[in-house]
Amino acid sequence: MMNRNVLHLTCPPIPVLRIGFVGLGNRGILALERYMHLEGVEVKALCDLRPRNIERATALLHRFNRPAAVAYGEEGGWRQLCGRADIDLVYICTDWLTHTDIAVYAMQQGRHAALEVPAAMSVADCWRLVDTAEQTRRHCMMLENCCYDAFALTTLNMVRQGALGEITHAEGAYIHDLRRHYFADETEGGYHNNWIKLYSQQHTGNPYPTHGLGPICQWMDIHRGDRMEYLVSMSSREAGLSAYARGQFGKHSAEAAQPYLMGDVNTTLIRTVKGRTIVLQYDVTTPRPYSRHQTVCGTKGFMQKYPVPCILLDEYGKDPLAGEDFEKVMERYKHPFTATIGEEAKRKEMPNEMNYIMDFRLVHCLRNGLPLDQDVYDAAEWSCITELSELSVRQGSIPVEIPDFTRGNWEEDK
Repeated sequence: MMNRNVLHLTCPPIPVLRIGFVGLGNRGILALERYMHLEGVEVKALCDLRPRNIERATALLHRFNRPAAVAYGEEGGWRQLCGRADIDLVYICTDWLTHTDIAVYAMQQGRHAALEVPAAMSVADCWRLVDTAEQTRRHCMMLENCCYDAFALTTLNMVRQGALGEITHAEGAYIHDLRRHYFADETEGGYHNNWIKLYSQQHTGNPYPTHGLGPICQWMDIHRGDRMEYLVSMSSREAGLSAYARGQFGKHSAEAAQPYLMGDVNTTLIRTVKGRTIVLQYDVTTPRPYSRHQTVCGTKGFMQKYPVPCILLDEYGKDPLAGEDFEKVMERYKHPFTATIGEEAKRKEMPNEMNYIMDFRLVHCLRNGLPLDQDVYDAAEWSCITELSELSVRQGSIPVEIPDFTRGNWEEDK
């Protein structure tokens, strides 16, 4: 028997949302601190393999005068956390390779799951998330914070109001020089057990597509009126990490001798059923300025955030808007989330507005029994690009079909 889809899923309201945090490293501890500023939440449990992280999280709760939470520090302790009857939501900030297993188990135990990006590293795991969410009728939200960026939300508002006309093309990226972090100790900003460096030795393609792709899929109503159909992907040769290692550790060092399969720059082109195109780029090993592109082309206008915010609208002529005209358009189309929750974040002096809006919306929807802004199909569609881009690269950049995780139900959701 086929599972019922979970498009627009609603669940009974949870007036006080009880949360268990799994993974309290760089992202997890920042998330926990944000939740100290949200109403209607209780932190019931903490889980991390490193005692230092548990200690930091416990001290944080104490600093904000919150009750102590039960701590799990042993291998597999997340299973005990997920099994607790006093938890409604499991918030997952572990390494990429463990996101899916924890989220699936949490839903099987009757919990909602919120998991850091990417939600899964393989198409099979994307299907596990979808199947489990459908079977259990639990929410599964990938924590794609870039969808709550103020410029991205303004773009979304302009698209929905028709200010850009018909959307035909968009570009997104994750360009971020992370070379130092690949080799750094975890206490100095590196990754736990250098797992990302090992992944780069074994894989290619685009392993981190969701920051660039998430906002685009919302602009294009993916699985809400259109669907990504296939992709082609190409990677440059690898040089960045090897050159960095030679410069930092010496050309005869063990670090410099390590081979990497991951190319420096990956470019993936996606076509939708309606004939729209998407370009994604991934580059974390060259000294390029940070960028997510955030480019969208329509029949009546153009918008791009990086490297410099740019808006061009037919009604204003052939030149990009500048000065007062730019600010007027940004204010005119400011998204309600930015105008309300974003302003609250500023009043509270939160360090990252889009993260605060993301968490606020997740809590608000669960407390009020509303559909989430991002559903499990978003998580699967945006994350599956990881494996599919690698398949394309490894086979000479051939076209690779993108699964329909809604099993055709997107066509009824137009």
